[in-house]
Amino acid sequence: MYPWSAEPGKVREFALAVKAQPSAHEGAEAVIPPTFLTTARLVWEPREQDVMRELHFDMARVLHGEEEYTFFGPPPKVGETLDVETRVEKQFEKPGGRGGTMRFAVVVNEFRDAAGAVVAQQRTTVIETEGA
Repeated sequence: MYPWSAEPGKVREFALAVKAQPSAHEGAEAVIPPTFLTTARLVWEPREQDVMRELHFDMARVLHGEEEYTFFGPPPKVGETLDVETRVEKQFEKPGGRGGTMRFAVVVNEFRDAAGAVVAQQRTTVIETEGA
């Protein structure tokens, strides 16, 4: 588990990059764009907690399969600090369409408030294609 903060400047940059209405993500009552949760694992997760190491996927052969966000109330507010817990939910294999085997992993990030309640969840499906 590690702390993650929705820093106002980073939220504004992200909102502009994804063409969101900046006004919804600025000011005292601003909330994060829903997909901003992705930055927690990709940018802020401590390297020693990186679940990709646990999976032993070859990053040169990894594809992004799916992304899903669930909010258990309003989205986190800009400036709010949450604790993030990452886990591998499941792993499985399927035959590839062009031969070989594809390995899949579903990675879940849970975002908890100061009271420990889960306020949001991000689920990512990662796919590793088989080498030549």
